[in-house]
Amino acid sequence: MEKKAYLILENGDIYEGFAFGAEKEIVGELVFTTAMTGYLETLTDPSYFGQIVCQTFPLIGNYGVIPSDFESRKPALKAYIVREWCQQPSNFRCDGVLDTFLKENGIPALYGIDTRCLTKTVREYGVMNAKITYTKPSAPDAESLKSYKVTEAVKSVTCEKQESFEAENGQYHVVLMDFGAKQNICRELVKRGCHVTVVPSSTTAEQVKALHPDGIMLSNGPGDPQENQEIIAQLKLLCEEKIPTFGICLGHQLLALSQGAKTQKLKYGHRGANQPATEVRTGRVYITSQNHGYAVIADTLPDTAYESFVNANDGTCEGVTYTNMPAFTVQFHPEACGGPLDTSFLFDKFIKMMEENNNA
Repeated sequence: MEKKAYLILENGDIYEGFAFGAEKEIVGELVFTTAMTGYLETLTDPSYFGQIVCQTFPLIGNYGVIPSDFESRKPALKAYIVREWCQQPSNFRCDGVLDTFLKENGIPALYGIDTRCLTKTVREYGVMNAKITYTKPSAPDAESLKSYKVTEAVKSVTCEKQESFEAENGQYHVVLMDFGAKQNICRELVKRGCHVTVVPSSTTAEQVKALHPDGIMLSNGPGDPQENQEIIAQLKLLCEEKIPTFGICLGHQLLALSQGAKTQKLKYGHRGANQPATEVRTGRVYITSQNHGYAVIADTLPDTAYESFVNANDGTCEGVTYTNMPAFTVQFHPEACGGPLDTSFLFDKFIKMMEENNNA
């Protein structure tokens, strides 16, 4: 029997749908993603920590659960909202059903929601908090919803201990600082001949140096980048070592903050696999996968850095290249899984940077 459930928004709107997944009341930050494929990658992306994720693509669950597609060991999002939930998946790789997966991981979900209307509301009003409940409210408690804030995000999703991944005929050693890393970052490095050492976000600059890396990878991750003052301080020290560095998403923001730049929260962020990013030098537009709610303010970049990519929709900063050290960062996801592979060449650029640094 279908069980009714309700999504209560901070602005007072109430959406009625039906429950699946785990049954529990939660409050989270409501966001939407426009990705048309890769719901498993969305569910297991640590960057969604503390958030209620609404899928704009209507049918979810049709190819079931495939563990080899996961981007982390377990989901970090608060809850999941879909228009249609496919209860009988069909795929030769299927190893389970979405409902069971969500129950096992304690993630409540709703289906039968008008996700088009919900997305338009978030787009116009901006990201807001919301609550899932199973009792129809007489009136929304807007004040209690407004008090919720995503905090200690990176500490909650980073790895607990150091882990190594070896590549066949590996030529380079890369330290991947895990702020909530998607597993495909590591896969992209390994297949390019990099031995990868994944370290927790609390790892100090001295500890990273002691591993003698050829390069440093700064991963994606959730939350407000300015919350991570200890990490920012350590990155500032690491920059003095002039080790080739490549940052993605949160890593992009944290490195910019370590160099004196500022960040801002976007109205509703960029989440999806169809975000256009323009390369400033060439004017070429790449279609990228993105998942972030904050952006670097380009006007606050130091004189030793310049904007390399901008978002073609709203002009926000999508990439930075540094002139005082061998480092570059991007706001989007060149590892893009699922999503377009237009910018995977940036991993090759990182490899070349390490090669040139070793030969210098």
